[in-house]
Amino acid sequence: MSPLPAPSTERPGGPPSIPALVRARVRAAVRRPSRLTPEESEARVLLLRMCSLLLQYPDAELTAARPELAAAIEALPPSPAAGHLTSFAAWLTAQDTDTLERHYVEMFDLRRKSSLYLTYYLHGDTRRRGMALLTLNQRYRAAGWDTDGSELPDHLPVVLEFAALAGPGGGEAPLRQHRRGLELIHRALTDADSPYRHVLAALLTLLPPPTEADRAAVARLVAEGPPNEEVGLDPYGTYGDGEFAPPGTFVPPMAAPPTRVPPAPTSRTEGPR
Repeated sequence: MSPLPAPSTERPGGPPSIPALVRARVRAAVRRPSRLTPEESEARVLLLRMCSLLLQYPDAELTAARPELAAAIEALPPSPAAGHLTSFAAWLTAQDTDTLERHYVEMFDLRRKSSLYLTYYLHGDTRRRGMALLTLNQRYRAAGWDTDGSELPDHLPVVLEFAALAGPGGGEAPLRQHRRGLELIHRALTDADSPYRHVLAALLTLLPPPTEADRAAVARLVAEGPPNEEVGLDPYGTYGDGEFAPPGTFVPPMAAPPTRVPPAPTSRTEGPR
């Protein structure tokens, strides 16, 4: 009996072949997490919120809550992410407040490669970054979520809180979009032997695995850094007529000119000087 011919992968004009369907499903799986049970969804939300809390500045309120945070992490269902957070919680609870504050400032405020502002890694100091910030802020507003404005919308704890609130689809889209920046932050924290690497490692386990293109892009970021155009963040909130904003982007109104009080009229009885 002659062997059966190999199935064709191309069917012009007909239904897609099985390999094509498989590729489409693989691409879809990479773009979004698989369907989760209610218990898995609840655990995922808690993990995202825990990462958001742990990446905030360790002020008095946060450090006072360390026992509760450690207990909540210990109660998480077993997973790679929970294991990473357990390692971080052990360090967090063992440090004094001054040490925590100094270490946080050193890692996230003084080192550009581990900054928590995600659009910096994608756009650097260019006009495109201002546009990306506006677009991200628009995404939050469209979902009915208003930040308190104390941080830029691309600050990682803010992005994580939105992901927890809005869910794995649109809520986690900014995290997937900035995966390469997250990889760079994790690498920088690992090189610095910072315990915060465990929090980034926990977060990365919740995202699709990196592609070869992702790894190559991260290597370029390490070697060359983000784009640089020395324009700062002026476009954020000051687009004016929106010359850099894409169609549909939220553009804040221009500030009103200052009110000028007219000078008091000169008395008629006063002669010329």
